[in-house]
Amino acid sequence: MQIDNRTFFEQITALLREGRGVQIAIRGNSMRPLLRNGRDIAVLRPCRGDECRPGDVVLFRHEGRHVLHRIIRRHDAGFLLRGDGNYRLEEQCTTDDILALMTGVIRPSGRLVSCHSRRWRWTSRLWLTLPRLIRRLCLATVSRLSA
Repeated sequence: MQIDNRTFFEQITALLREGRGVQIAIRGNSMRPLLRNGRDIAVLRPCRGDECRPGDVVLFRHEGRHVLHRIIRRHDAGFLLRGDGNYRLEEQCTTDDILALMTGVIRPSGRLVSCHSRRWRWTSRLWLTLPRLIRRLCLATVSRLSA
């Protein structure tokens, strides 16, 4: 059974507002290579936007859609966010737009990778410090290999 995105995220938002954690399958390639479309599951917990800091991956509302991207920078009006696989597109959101913080990733093997682990933080930092051209070439290679 499939449900439309709007209904799905209404339910997710309701669970988060109740203080419950949720798990959602990754859809899309904007967070590649750290999160993979159709394979990984994001483990999310409710949070207030003022708890978040650069480097965190959050679920937020943007232009009527729900997006899971990384906080790049905090500013007076809120946050600048970008998908790890996006080297050009960026979004802005306020603290009120943030619904949840990603605390872990469930891999296809069933293994839970904590976003607080040294390995996750080190890998994330390494990926984000690579020059955009290198990231672009890596993403193109990964796309060709997985096609």
